[in-house]
Amino acid sequence: MALWSITGGRLTPAQIAQVLDLAEAAAAADSVAPLSEHVLLHLRYDAAGAGADPAGGRDLVLTVNGEIAGYAYLDAPGPGDPDVSGELVIHPLHRGHGLGLALVRELIAQADGHRVRIWAHGDLPAAARLARAAGFDRFRALWQMRRSLRDPLDPPRFPAGTTLRTFRPGQDEAEWLSLNARAFAKHPEQGAWRRHDLELREQEPWFDPAGFFIAERDGAMTGFHWTKVPGPAGIGEVYVVGVDPGERGTGLGRALTLAGLHYLRDRGLAEAMLYVDEDNVPAIRMYEGLGFTRWSTDAMYQQQAS
Repeated sequence: MALWSITGGRLTPAQIAQVLDLAEAAAAADSVAPLSEHVLLHLRYDAAGAGADPAGGRDLVLTVNGEIAGYAYLDAPGPGDPDVSGELVIHPLHRGHGLGLALVRELIAQADGHRVRIWAHGDLPAAARLARAAGFDRFRALWQMRRSLRDPLDPPRFPAGTTLRTFRPGQDEAEWLSLNARAFAKHPEQGAWRRHDLELREQEPWFDPAGFFIAERDGAMTGFHWTKVPGPAGIGEVYVVGVDPGERGTGLGRALTLAGLHYLRDRGLAEAMLYVDEDNVPAIRMYEGLGFTRWSTDAMYQQQAS
């Protein structure tokens, strides 16, 4: 009989390498990455580093006969937040033996009384079954939408008095973070970004300020469109589009989105993708008007109230 155990604490470099290999094996089996960018950045930069994120969460490793067969991450709860988010992955060769349920239960135990929410990337049937078995209900969904960049694109039309430039690393971080917090004040992840979150992404190989557009009026930031070209797959990402609340309804968001799409097309990319919350109807309507259609769904499951 296989012997398994779950341990927590700071990961060693060897453990991090094994977890990243596990995630790649799961992605190959499921055709969807099992861990979010947020967790992957944590693993690559914070999980074993001496300068780890002071607000970092908890790592859990599940081993079977001494080999890593599962991994889970639990975010630190925000101030006054009754809920805490997590993610997990089981190696394809170790599924069907109750290990996923064991990891979910350990996440609950580690949550210190906070209600647990878990992302299921791709919203796969197996994830839905695990959620039901653990006593979780689906309560949120994130759409991935795509459009061809070979189809016609309207020119961006900015509100009067608006100018466009690109992000200046080392100069714009503080003002951008302030604008991002205002633009996403009601968003549980994006609106909580700190300087550490931004600086990690500035270290990534894909980061390019030439594709990070800033709208200004009278010298103050009013909106932004941060594009992302993650690899050689021929697809670019509308990574984040945000506008100051006072600019909503002016067409600034649409203009910024189009500016970024033109940039991605000029880079020779054939397709663009983005993520948007299923209940963000105004944003979905804007993206549909720009030719985007739904491609896939990530779901979040929430622990039932006791």
